[in-house]
Amino acid sequence: MSNLNNIILIGMPGAGKSTIGVILAKVSGYHFVDADIVIQQEEGRLLKDIIASEGVDGFIDVENRINAGINTDKTIIATGGSVVYGKEAMEHYKKIGTIVYLKLQYEELEKRLGDIKNRGVVLREGQDLKALYEERCPLYEQYADFVIDETGEGVEETLEKVNKKLFTKENNVL
Repeated sequence: MSNLNNIILIGMPGAGKSTIGVILAKVSGYHFVDADIVIQQEEGRLLKDIIASEGVDGFIDVENRINAGINTDKTIIATGGSVVYGKEAMEHYKKIGTIVYLKLQYEELEKRLGDIKNRGVVLREGQDLKALYEERCPLYEQYADFVIDETGEGVEETLEKVNKKLFTKENNVL
């Protein structure tokens, strides 16, 4: 039996966590929180500025601390793609809700993403998108209660899959 108090969306940047999260909140009656916006509000800076001044590890520490402190009820939480590097944040999310991994094949992800630097994507020196994808996918799989493969799917199809998985009586989640 899943804990549907909160639904936490994880996945790569560009996977649609914020887009799906907002629509899911509208159709389920849940609240919506974008964890990246919470970080920006609490820090008073844009993600890319935090990364530029604190470095990748410093940003991950900030992200971990803030995500581990998000306490909500009946909320869809769209996380930043690098949240899975934060052990405390992910343990916290496991306790307060169901974690859904929005999975996208690399080729499709590459097409969706424009300038990843401006998105506040956490890339280490010399790391490219492919290496980042290969590093993170096992972490997303490890923490996910459910994996929604959205390859070749638009927003509506992905939303339908998430809804079916979480909010149907046959899955005994309600």
